Amino acid sequence: MENINLLIFLAIFATFYFFMIRPQVKKQKEQQKFQDGIQEGDEVVTASGIIGRVHKIEDTVVHIAVNGKTVIRVTKGAISKEMTDAFNGVAK
Repeated sequence: MENINLLIFLAIFATFYFFMIRPQVKKQKEQQKFQDGIQEGDEVVTASGIIGRVHKIEDTVVHIAVNGKTVIRVTKGAISKEMTDAFNGVAK
């Protein structure tokens, strides 16, 4: 009886790991790789939906040109891989 309870607990944990934790870790790694690969001239979308072209990169701050003369500063973490891919037509 105790072995059955242990097996059920392990099955629940394994299910939780493979359907919740593992995909989230993979998504975070992809987002980090995307942020590290941002270059000047890339067209990006922030998490709040602002669309612009990377004008300048300083450590963790990215300057984004949103129109001719308007440049805003955002952190790299504010740039969304998922939204940028969707905007550029790369999303699956």
